[in-house]
Amino acid sequence: MSPGTAGKDATGPLLLGVRHHGPGSARAVRAALDAARPAAVLIEGPPEGDALLPLAADPGMRPPVALLAHAADDPGRAAFWPLADFSPEWTAIRWAQERDLPVRFIDLPAAHSLAVPESGEGAGEGGGDGAVRLDPLAVLAETAGYEDPERWWEDVVEHRGGSGPAADPLAVFEALGEAMGALREAYGAGGHHRDLVREAYMRQRMRAARREFGDAYAVVCGAWHVPALRARTTAAADKALLTGLPKVKVETTWVPWTHRRLARAGGYGAGITSPGWYAHLFAARDRPVERWLTKVAGLLREEDRQVSPAHVIEAVRLADTLAAMRGRPEPGLTETLEAVRAVMCDGSDIPLALIEDRLVVGDVLGEVPDAAPVVPLQRDLTRQQRSLRLKPEAQDRELELDLRKDTDAAKSLLLHRLRLLGIDWGIPTASRGSTGTFRETWRLCWEPELAVRVAEAGIWGTTVLGAATARAEADAAGATELGEVTALAERCLLAGLSAALPAVLRALADRAALDTDVAGLAKALPALARSLRYGDVRGTDAAALATVAAGLAERICVALPPACAAGLDADAAEELRGHVDGVHGAIGLLDAETLRERWAAVLRTLAGRDTVPGLIRGRAARLLLDDGRLPPEETARLMGLSLSPACAPADAAGWIEGFAGGASGGGTLLVHDERLLGLIDDWLVSVPERAFVDVLPLLRRTFGGYEAGVRRSLGELVRRGPGGGPAGVGAGVAPVGFGSELDPVRADAVVDLVHLLLAGARR
Repeated sequence: MSPGTAGKDATGPLLLGVRHHGPGSARAVRAALDAARPAAVLIEGPPEGDALLPLAADPGMRPPVALLAHAADDPGRAAFWPLADFSPEWTAIRWAQERDLPVRFIDLPAAHSLAVPESGEGAGEGGGDGAVRLDPLAVLAETAGYEDPERWWEDVVEHRGGSGPAADPLAVFEALGEAMGALREAYGAGGHHRDLVREAYMRQRMRAARREFGDAYAVVCGAWHVPALRARTTAAADKALLTGLPKVKVETTWVPWTHRRLARAGGYGAGITSPGWYAHLFAARDRPVERWLTKVAGLLREEDRQVSPAHVIEAVRLADTLAAMRGRPEPGLTETLEAVRAVMCDGSDIPLALIEDRLVVGDVLGEVPDAAPVVPLQRDLTRQQRSLRLKPEAQDRELELDLRKDTDAAKSLLLHRLRLLGIDWGIPTASRGSTGTFRETWRLCWEPELAVRVAEAGIWGTTVLGAATARAEADAAGATELGEVTALAERCLLAGLSAALPAVLRALADRAALDTDVAGLAKALPALARSLRYGDVRGTDAAALATVAAGLAERICVALPPACAAGLDADAAEELRGHVDGVHGAIGLLDAETLRERWAAVLRTLAGRDTVPGLIRGRAARLLLDDGRLPPEETARLMGLSLSPACAPADAAGWIEGFAGGASGGGTLLVHDERLLGLIDDWLVSVPERAFVDVLPLLRRTFGGYEAGVRRSLGELVRRGPGGGPAGVGAGVAPVGFGSELDPVRADAVVDLVHLLLAGARR
């Protein structure tokens, strides 16, 4: 047998070509190592990870995990080498450690691979040259007549027979090595041009191992590399390939990984589509299909679906039958899912999607021991996660927080500080219950890449609080727009960064003094008002912020009327209408009655000035009416003036949009105030035909935004005509279904029920 060929009688080292993350390969590797008993094991991976290999034997290490390497001066330039229980590399590492044998990584150092700008995640698998890369398994599957490479791999490796005492544990490696040799002869590097450099380095490490162990060592690597490692090349030729490679200083550690992340092409560049299924195949030593379908039945029962043991038995029979009809040695994932759909899901893809998400892929998150090297920021984050019982999980979950509780408030501060650092472990979402400021809802999901974000944020400090404070101060100094600083001030208050507030407020005052654009000022004020509101809930001292907000509001009150009368087009008027709404809500949050009176005067000016676009005039009138600062009679007068024949139809339609737009509850107002509805109705029937066509889109937008019930009520009122009677019955006649006067007896009958409801609401 030629040197380097996998086999018991090989005169060279034992080369075990595998598929990364393949359970069949993992079992075959263990069997081959048990048979050959090498003196050392070499693994495809960055040599910088050698110092971390002893942690693989730590009881606190639970795959899936990944070896993370990143540039010391740029943590965002990083690469992962993920390993699962069913990864052949992990199996080989643990086999060697259980026997106290040397185990080492022999791939191109991360110091070189990370120095190439195009590399990044998955740098361990070359790339970056833009060439079309060959998929060896796809070519072999197509040659064998398979359309699906996963199905071919299951048939020839995962469901491989011949596991009895007389079976040759090295046969599968010999077959794969010969197949890859044929592919390398036909396709060369197959677009994996950086692999030539990597393989040169691997051969150098193999020569060093030969000097130490002779040929009594094993190499576990991707099957694609086996022909290149067998090739007879000179040390000088390999050295020439490696001369002049760029290099950076790197740091390495272990980080938790997820099954979901294994389903993407990362790390070894060998993403798999069904990590949960592969983990099951590796763990289930016998009757894998029966055990898998039992898991499926348990999941469906948890979701309240009627699944019995008879369903499991029938699904097993159907999967076996499908495999036999297709000439497969055992049912694969395709057959089991088809059986589940037919027997347990009643032909529906909806529960099947749940199975694929929870079981075929899965949300398993690995763990690494505390002894693994981490940046100080990560250590502080881990400490806070434990003290707050906020465990990182790979599965999306919602977290409801009551900020009146100390623990929940501390969780909120931590999540807000992490977001300010760019570590989006939690994303705020709308609360399904109370909308009060004392409640928050977060969606949490820990992704492995967040370990890199933590390393990047480590430049700002050694604790989460210190790093977030330094980052906020730096962002405030670098902000160029007023809106950026106001948003930052709000985030600082939410994160409880009182030490950063002085710098942020100085930047805020400087930007506010220089900003003369009323739109920019109006855009900034709502964030400040929210900041004050949330600051009160969290007990944050925001007196300086209140002063800035009041000054900003005063400047808006002065600048807004001239800005609204400056010949605005439709788009500009729509934008300013939004700013008017925002400022109105913000001033309502500020505890300043004088400022509210000043703002009401501005709204009166806008509502009564003819040069202001109808959209803004109507909106100002509506806001005044809602606040009780505009009597109904005056409202009707303003509407009558705006809808008079002297006004352009487009401007009148804009007034209606501003006053009664669907998002403002204007439909309900019109239902209960027939006088205003009558004014709109009279104007509408008086619009000339040609002008009506022009204003119709705006009217459709206005009335189309109402709820279906409101539109139905308005239609019924218009159909009856003025006064509420059919076809224009005179005033004073009650609408159909209503009495002409209030019935005190019937009204008193519901008083007790109303009291009961109100008492329940207060509780």
